Amino acid sequence: MRKVRADERGGGSIGALAVLLVLATVAVVGFLGNRKDAAAVVDLTVLPGSSTHTTIAAAPLDPEPFGGTDGLVVHPRTQTALYSAPDAEPFAKIGPTQFGPTWLPVVGRADGWVQVLLPSKPNRSTGWLRDDGLDRATSPYLIRVHTGSRTIELFENGKSLGNWKAGVGAKATPTPSGRTFLLGSIIDSKRSASPIVLPLGAHSPTLDTFGGGPGTVAIHGWPRSEVFGAAISAGCVRVPKVALGKLQKVPLGTLVLIDGK
Repeated sequence: MRKVRADERGGGSIGALAVLLVLATVAVVGFLGNRKDAAAVVDLTVLPGSSTHTTIAAAPLDPEPFGGTDGLVVHPRTQTALYSAPDAEPFAKIGPTQFGPTWLPVVGRADGWVQVLLPSKPNRSTGWLRDDGLDRATSPYLIRVHTGSRTIELFENGKSLGNWKAGVGAKATPTPSGRTFLLGSIIDSKRSASPIVLPLGAHSPTLDTFGGGPGTVAIHGWPRSEVFGAAISAGCVRVPKVALGKLQKVPLGTLVLIDGK
């Protein structure tokens, strides 16, 4: 009978086990690597950018266009992919600046993801962002615009800070309804009607362009008081000086609810 050498004893079993362990390790590392690198493999250069100047037909629409939020807003630190749903394919991207830094209100959450309102057309566009790579803040404010009564209200932590008559869109150029947000705060001394302009993440539903711009709806002042309480504008919301002074202090990303009341 042939003697079995010590190095042969159980060699087949040990060798097979070693191979299995190596393969298992590679599989686990590969799986974790795929999860970790899922965002990194997205080619952002081929994705359209979401901004007040763009239209992205693939963006999912806001499922609760008149709902409130808890005030959470997020800021993408770099160009970041937007997804139609968690773990779905990306359809666009959004950068860290718009009219100043990009702050977007969160309207939905899933594990590792947030759903935000977007500044691009169509109105009420949304997208999902991966939770990492975002700065977070909370706005205690809420702006409500009522196109029926032609008024605007400002709240802080649910407490009213003021209610003013406002000029809203005319019948042919209405102010769009639904929830949007404060996209920017601009001071332009060349604008005689209102040097202070607060662009929103919404656009005129009837005008593709206005004044050389993309038809972005904004809150701004007006030198003549007779417009306040009238349906007279091209879609923007014209407010008295005292109201504009308070609204100018509201942080970017703050939710704006526009209804027909």
